[in-house]
Amino acid sequence: MAHKFEVYQDKAGEFRVRFKYNSEIIFSTEGYSDKSGAKRAIESIKKYVGDAPIEEV
Repeated sequence: MAHKFEVYQDKAGEFRVRFKYNSEIIFSTEGYSDKSGAKRAIESIKKYVGDAPIEEV
């Protein structure tokens, strides 16, 4: 698979999500105190990203 979400625990003990495409990290989220918070972030991204506007600045 060329793309995937990864849930991982950082050095501070927080759970984060990173999105990878072709092994390149495209973005990472803020830290969450528990894994379920990170998984909810993934679901939110999946639900709303299609509606995100494009801004040119």
